[in-house]
Amino acid sequence: MRYVIVGAGAVGGAIGGRLAEAGHRVVLVARGAQYAALRTGGLRLATPDGTRTHELPVVDGPEALPLAPDDVLVLAVKTQDSIAALDAWSARPVAGGGTAGERLPLICAQNGVEGERLALRRFDRVYGMCVWLPATFVRPGEVSAAGTPLTGILHLGRYPSGTDDTARRISADLEEAKLLAPVVADVMRWKYGKLLSNLANAIEAATGPLTGDDATALFRRALAEGQAVLKAAGAEAVGQAEQAEARGDRIRFEPFDGSPRGGGSSWQSLSRGTGTIEADYLNGEIALLGRLHGVPTPVNDVLRRIANSCARERREPGSMSVAELTALVDAAV
Repeated sequence: MRYVIVGAGAVGGAIGGRLAEAGHRVVLVARGAQYAALRTGGLRLATPDGTRTHELPVVDGPEALPLAPDDVLVLAVKTQDSIAALDAWSARPVAGGGTAGERLPLICAQNGVEGERLALRRFDRVYGMCVWLPATFVRPGEVSAAGTPLTGILHLGRYPSGTDDTARRISADLEEAKLLAPVVADVMRWKYGKLLSNLANAIEAATGPLTGDDATALFRRALAEGQAVLKAAGAEAVGQAEQAEARGDRIRFEPFDGSPRGGGSSWQSLSRGTGTIEADYLNGEIALLGRLHGVPTPVNDVLRRIANSCARERREPGSMSVAELTALVDAAV
């Protein structure tokens, strides 16, 4: 198998780099400064067991890469960028006949639960991946992944449910690359559990790390809404105890370069000034399901709105206080 990593940022770069270290064929897909840096200097992946530079093939779009029947597409862009990527790749021809959408497996290595639905409109063979992988986009061409002894845990399964031999082959490749990849028939149950945890992302992006009681209390309010909404929607989510058991001591954060850990994916979007953020598909997913099933979600509505405003205005992460954000939530309840 050859792995085509569509979106070679923090998560995509870490997965691609680890696969390459294990001897698997990898192609990185990137844009702008990241594409230029990867072309000229390779992918620099820093981990607790050392820093390596991988000179990998890199392209800036599907037109530059002839596809083969043994390719696996790994969609690692943010969900808000999914439609453009899916449209671009699904129609590309594959050697021997047919298109990528008809023939190739596509893995959604993304937060939230919308990416798989978007992909299934365009691809016949869609796989969900629940990503637990502490990684940071340091600068163009450089990614840091601080998980140890494993770099990440990536529950994998067919979407909407089930398993197959392709999933098991992909899992075996990932597990050669310090990435535990349990194959599960209920992958969306794992992704809904991760979605609930990711409701904290907007708080972290707007106010900084969730270290105080007030920030924790705000997250618990968002979480309570999320749990109520998923119950009303009939969407089962893995609980905290099962998630903790799955992780165990297999992955822990270990600073290895003297620097503090960077924030999560939403924090990194603000830090990089991308102008977009994935809140519509995290807190916004809860708001959407709440409207569909008659459950009020004022906390997540405000968190979604504030996170989007921060992104549009290109504010620095942590530009608000927890008290300011809580006051906005209180006013909406």
